[in-house]
Amino acid sequence: MKAQLKADLMLLIVVFCWGFSFLMADIGVGDLGPFSLNAWRFLTAFFVAALISIRRLKKISRATLKYSLILGLILSLLYTSMNYGLKNTTLANASFLCGLTVIFTPLLSSLIYRKAPESKLVFVALMCVCGIALLTLTENLTIDFGNLIGDALCIICALVYAVHLLTTEKAVRTGDVDAYQLGVLQLGVTGLISLFMAITLERFALPSSPAIWGSVLFLAVICTGLAYIVQTVAQQYTTASHVGVINSFETVFAGLVAYTIGKDALTAQSAAGAALIVLGLFILEMDFSAFRRKIKA
Repeated sequence: MKAQLKADLMLLIVVFCWGFSFLMADIGVGDLGPFSLNAWRFLTAFFVAALISIRRLKKISRATLKYSLILGLILSLLYTSMNYGLKNTTLANASFLCGLTVIFTPLLSSLIYRKAPESKLVFVALMCVCGIALLTLTENLTIDFGNLIGDALCIICALVYAVHLLTTEKAVRTGDVDAYQLGVLQLGVTGLISLFMAITLERFALPSSPAIWGSVLFLAVICTGLAYIVQTVAQQYTTASHVGVINSFETVFAGLVAYTIGKDALTAQSAAGAALIVLGLFILEMDFSAFRRKIKA
């Protein structure tokens, strides 16, 4: 199995976990302030990850520390915009607008590296945006702009996540950066920044009920600790734009969670959207050049 295919399968596991994150975060921000939720989420994730991998956190290079600080700052902005967005818009709007990372990542990559993205990648990215739209928008394929501030924050979240993916891509391809250490340390940086902001701007408190504790712990251990370490390691073998496309599956898994747990209706429009994203991933993984060579032979 090719290294990139292994990385993509690892990323699919991450995205499956993130399928639960919007629901859990929506529960969390109903009880905790956005910074407080981030502080509990990231500090818990960091301490759990550090405890189970303490031997791997020895001899941390300066480059790893530098990129951990940078990525921690980016993650802080990402989750602040997402949590405030969730508080000020609908879950459907947030799912669609945060999913625009699939478009922002190849656009930013082409601007930074001054190289046009592959035509196949552009085609698949557009398929995924259409799929996300079918999954999350109304029957008339419109966004409910009930609160423009929340929608704007979700767009900022998508843009910042694209920056995070591209920065991670650069970091893990730097010779003296340890990808595993980077995945763990960025969690600690994000948690400390969020804790400072929570104490300064909010009433920092404990989650108030077992349900809130459960959502925070699930977000921390599964959707944050496991997910970001796996994603950082996997990005050694694939591109940021590739990761952005695979992350479109988050909307598919989130829809399945809403259908099975939230008891939302599964419509033909939703099913068509999910099918478009799945088809897009298959197209992305197919090697058409090898297929054309076989036909010519």
